[in-house]
Order: sequence, then C-alpha cells, then structure tokens
Amino acid sequence: MAKGSDSSLSPPPEDLQVSAETEDTTKTAAVSRKRKVAVTKTVTTTKRTKKANINEDNDDAKDQTAETPRKKRATAKNVKYEEDSDEANIETTTVVKQTVKQKAIRTKKSKEPVLPLEERSTDTPLRIGAHVSVAGGVHNAIPNLLHIGANAFAMFMKNQRKWDNPDMDPEHATLFINGCKEHNIEVGDSCLPHGSYLVNLAHPDAERKKQAYDCFQNDLVRCHKLGIRLYNFHPGNANATTREEGIKLIAENLNRAHEDPETGSVITVLETMASLGNTIGGTFEDISAIISHVERKDRVGVCLDTCHVFAAGYDLRTPESYAEVMKQFDDIIGLKYLMALHVNDSKAPLASHRDLHARIGTGYLGLRAFYNLVNDERLHGMPMVLETPVDSVDANGKKFEDKSIWAREIKMLEQLVGMDVESDEFKELEKTLHEEGEGERERIGGQVDRKKVKDAKPKAAGKKRVKDKDVEEEGAEEVKPKRAALKRKAAAKKVESDEEADDDK
Repeated sequence: MAKGSDSSLSPPPEDLQVSAETEDTTKTAAVSRKRKVAVTKTVTTTKRTKKANINEDNDDAKDQTAETPRKKRATAKNVKYEEDSDEANIETTTVVKQTVKQKAIRTKKSKEPVLPLEERSTDTPLRIGAHVSVAGGVHNAIPNLLHIGANAFAMFMKNQRKWDNPDMDPEHATLFINGCKEHNIEVGDSCLPHGSYLVNLAHPDAERKKQAYDCFQNDLVRCHKLGIRLYNFHPGNANATTREEGIKLIAENLNRAHEDPETGSVITVLETMASLGNTIGGTFEDISAIISHVERKDRVGVCLDTCHVFAAGYDLRTPESYAEVMKQFDDIIGLKYLMALHVNDSKAPLASHRDLHARIGTGYLGLRAFYNLVNDERLHGMPMVLETPVDSVDANGKKFEDKSIWAREIKMLEQLVGMDVESDEFKELEKTLHEEGEGERERIGGQVDRKKVKDAKPKAAGKKRVKDKDVEEEGAEEVKPKRAALKRKAAAKKVESDEEADDDK
C-alpha cells in the first residue's frame, strides 16, 4: 500500500446539514416534495395537496405594486405540492421565506458479516480465489471473498460497462484498506482487478483512444490509492487498424500510463486471449510484441488464462504438453513476466478459438490440466482467480448464483497439491466431474464441428456465380430474360457513351 494513503482517504463527516435562506420576489422556485418548507402565510392542508393562500390585500403586496406600476397587480396564488410528482413549481410575487434542511448523509457500511461457505486455508502454497462482486462499494469485496474462503480475488474497479469515471468514495476506500488489514489480506499480492470490457487500447481514432485511455488510467489510479499492485486487462483488437499498428498503440498507451505519477507503480498485466482474427493477445507472440515496445519492463506482466490459451491452441492436459506450453511461454515471452492466472476449464475443444468458461474438471481441459497447474511450484504465490460459471437453478426452476461452487473449487484445487493422480481419490473425482460436464461438452463440441464443416465448403455466393455462368453458357436469355435484357441495355449505353467520348476528342 502506498505511504500516506490513510490521510488522503479519510472519510467525510458523518452528518451534513445545509441551511439556506432565500428571498425571491419574482422568480420561480422548484422545491422537492421531500424537503421541509416553512412559509410565513396561512397554510391549509388536504390529503393529497398543500395550499398556501396569500392575501392579496397585505401591505407588502401593495407597496410592491406601487413601485412597479407598469406590471399588473399580483393576484392571489395557490402553491400546490403534488405528492405523485418529484418537483412542484411555486410562483408568487410576495416575499416568501423558506428554510431547506438537507437530510444527513447516511454512513455507508460494509455488508453484514455472513458465515463463510468454507474457511480460508492458512497452510496452502496457493493463492486461489474468484472474481467477486463490489456492488455497493469496493469495500464489499472483503466480505464476499471471505464468504467463499478465498486467498486471492479479482474485482472491477468501477462499472465495467460504462465510460463514466466517477471519483472513488473515500469512505469505501478506507473501509477496503482497513478490511484487508483486519483479515490479513495481502492486497498487493492477492488482488487482481479486471479492466473494463469497453476499453480497446489498440483503437487508432483520436476520440475513442482518449476515451479508452482515460478509463484505463482512472482504474490504475484507483489501484494505487488502494495499495493494489497488479491490474489485469484485455489487450484490445485491431478491427480498425492492422495488427502491427494495434500492438504499437497498446504499448504507446501503456508507456503513457507508466509515466503518470498518479498510477504509482501498479503493474499493467496483459491477459492471454482465446481468439485469433482481429483480437490481439491470442498468441504468445502478440504478448511478446507488446512487451517489446514497453519502456518500463518492471511495469508490465502477463496473466495466463487457462481457458483462453487452450482455445487458442495451447494444450495443458498432459504433463508433457503442459511442460511444452510453459517452455514456449518462457522462450517467447519469459516466465519472469508471468504474474497471475485465470483458472477456468473450457466448454469448447482445443484450438476452437471460443471463449467459453466451464467449471473446473467439467470441460475439455479436465481435472488433470489443473493438477499440472497447481503442482507447478513456479506458480505458487501468484493470484489464481476463478472465473467459472456459478449459475444454478433451484427446485422451483428459478436461476440464481451459487457461490458455493467457487468455495468447493477453491478447496478442491488446494487439495490437488501433492495428490497422487493414480490414487482412487483422484480418479473418482476426475470421473465425477467429467460426467457432470458431458452434456455441455457434446453440445459445444457439436457446434464447433458443424462450423468446421461449414467453413470447409465453398461459399454460397461463389456457388451461385458458377451456376449463373453455366446457365449463361446454355442460353441465359431464355432462362433469365430480364437479366439478359438489362445486360443488353447496359451494353448499348456503353457503346453510346464511347461514341460520345470519341466525338469530344
């Protein structure tokens, strides 16, 4: 955590009361029905409305009309407050004295403590957790991670689907920092926030580039204030430019952010992606190319997403293939840049380029791939974040998020460390999980196979052109008279045009 952050994040006063007295003789005032308005005139009250009756014969009104003879004399006005409307307009020519009392700001508190689904392990070399909710404030990440027994966690720094960059609530920040201290959460090594899905640092358009950078930079500033050391994000896509130019633009934005003192020393972590096409980061070469253009090598790292790399064609399932992938990573990128992992199984098969997360052991990766991962001592101590689906259906058919799935997966992964893969315990667990995901694997696998068959066939447009050509050779004028007539007409116009051009020479 950055030094001096406590003083800069001190909470605001618990109560805030604002009193204002205003005098207005000609202007219209909008007053909320929720405010208390004290009017010095006679007030009569009904069930739905409140009326303030102003006597037109009062001395103040007479004096005022005498000073402004050109204006019509004020007539009695009724001030009406509609209870089913947020605001009511008050129009009067008399002096009305009102006092507005703003409600005291309620102190925002953390969620009420709930019993954990699983206790946090203290004797494991792994830091495993999940992407937890921060609804209601960043401080609510703490009870949410404790609820699932996590030793690592990810979260969004703000609404990930909006471009807004509101100021971080200092009270929430203080509660977050104090919560980490209270529960011995080493936020610098355990927290891996996720960047906004909207941000594309590879976009060449000046306006969109600024919008993306501002959102990105704001997240880094928030991380620095909270003492968070790592920040994970999707590199971007080259839909509006070339891949090479997109890679340079990403590095350019990273260099700019690293030079900004407000971002502290937060490490920008590039996430490996599942898709090729225009998506940048689907190969180790893409990631390496970005890093090569980054000036501050100590401010850049990589998050390996197991589902993404598998979908991109990197096989982690056997000890041999896992070792080969890690060797490729080291040769192309460098293991020194590996800072974190997203731990997800895949509903789609190897090299499908489809980003479909599955619960651990139920997808095409299978339990053995994660055994390889958690028993790799080079990865111990890194934040490993689950992004596996937790959607479930209750007895009444209602969908809900079952966070106990994450709690069980965390414990299961911790227990895989040192387990004998030839033991009955491992084999039974592997079989159970494999059977659980069989239906979904078949469904997605079938989609992938059908797409491969479809892509292998000639395009329909190409077929149509060939067919039309064959028809024309057999006598298109008889089969398609309209098309033949149009062609003759176009040819005639071309001849006329050519003749006119010759005349102009």
